[in-house]
Amino acid sequence: MSETTATTPGHQAADVSRAAADGPYETLRVEERDDRVVVTLYRPEARNALSGLMISELHAVCDLLERDPRLLLLTGHGGVFAGGADIAELLRRGRDDALRGINSRLFERVRRLPMPTLAAVDGWALGGGAELSYACDLRIAGPDAVFGNPEPGLGILAAAGASWRLPELVGESVAKQVLLAGRNLDAPAALAAGLVMEVVPADELLDRAHAVLDRMARSSATALRLTKLVVDAPGAHPVADDLAQAVLFEGQDKRDRMTHFLEKRRVEKRGPKERGPEKSGLVKKEERS
Repeated sequence: MSETTATTPGHQAADVSRAAADGPYETLRVEERDDRVVVTLYRPEARNALSGLMISELHAVCDLLERDPRLLLLTGHGGVFAGGADIAELLRRGRDDALRGINSRLFERVRRLPMPTLAAVDGWALGGGAELSYACDLRIAGPDAVFGNPEPGLGILAAAGASWRLPELVGESVAKQVLLAGRNLDAPAALAAGLVMEVVPADELLDRAHAVLDRMARSSATALRLTKLVVDAPGAHPVADDLAQAVLFEGQDKRDRMTHFLEKRRVEKRGPKERGPEKSGLVKKEERS
């Protein structure tokens, strides 16, 4: 069943060029726009816990974004991001399931999506839910956001990226407090650790997240893609930087943007006399008519 996600006040349906995806999503609400896809985790009966079906449906979203690269906004329904993985399913999984990397393969795929990804988190983001948010490029939090990885208490480890991704995001000390000591990071602690870029009121969370995406959408899509690729590339950064920059230097988009910037600055530097009375605003309205 597919259902259109309600738009926030600052982003009304008129801004949406495509309706919600028609795919048979049961655990997600997926809304497609020209420059972004908005995905809401939707399992209200289970605090949006990640099930096998949700993982499969998120893979379908990755298919979509790999074929038609756009920004991704990922959030949760009902004031909860994702309350972990489905424990009943985890109980049934064995060694072979672990070796398949059911969650980790998805989260790595999210990490490698061509365009930037943003998780808007309020309420619980635990276990696999926390790891899904760690896989996004950016995170923004509501005041009730809580990140945690309680897996050792269930006799397992956070094996879908938290063990190595979280230290990269917040440093080894804070990561060990979360992964070993069972510390949960509330919104202020997540902000202090650099895990989230900002904390905003719950009723402003999606509007603020869209504003961040709006800012990115004004940039060159090719430059964003190559910047993300270079930042995520292991080693050999001078070579990767040079190759990516070489591609961008030859693009018309770069020429257009820099020409526009220089022309705008040139106009701003001129005084009113040089700009003429019309451009300087000195001509009265009645004289123009």
